[in-house]
Amino acid sequence: MALHWFQTIPAALGRARGPIAWIAATYLLSLTVGAGMVHAGNAAALRYRDTLVGTAAASDQAMVAMNHGLPLRAAILDFTGNLGLGAIPSTVMGLAVLLPFPMAAYRGWVGGVVSVDGEHHSRLRPGRERWYYLGVLFLQLLPYSLAGGAGVRLGLAFLRPRSSFGYPESATWLGLPADGVRDVLRIYTLIVPLFMVASLVEFLAR
Repeated sequence: MALHWFQTIPAALGRARGPIAWIAATYLLSLTVGAGMVHAGNAAALRYRDTLVGTAAASDQAMVAMNHGLPLRAAILDFTGNLGLGAIPSTVMGLAVLLPFPMAAYRGWVGGVVSVDGEHHSRLRPGRERWYYLGVLFLQLLPYSLAGGAGVRLGLAFLRPRSSFGYPESATWLGLPADGVRDVLRIYTLIVPLFMVASLVEFLAR
């Protein structure tokens, strides 16, 4: 049974590939804009970066744990936050189709503005910091793209059941196509471990 479930994941990804690509493109575009702004010395973007990082260091539970020398606890807290407060809401908002895109744009832009350090030096200079930054960024934005895209795909199936996004022969659960819900769950089989890996790398590879 478990093996059969895993074998159905590629097909679920294939059915959601369009919305996943749209969300990923939104992340990449906004990331590029944010990185370009801080590397060009935009004062507003740099101030926002400093405020964001300062606030996170003081109030984000994962960062507080890290500052107390508890990297594993920090990673677990970061994982639960990304999954419960980031990915799942993005998927649910996808039922309205358009709602995940502003969130993806903001999240990507934030990923771009933190491409400079506290002294506003680029983290993309050759060296370990560049690969750490790019690696963590990729590992986080990949599951976020999957989560948002899966939600948008389900939303389109609900709003346009007779389109190419629909599941015309599916039963329904609370008005949603049951096969579409199953596709979301299949994709989350990847999302959950990807977020865990991202958090472990972020806090244990420093």
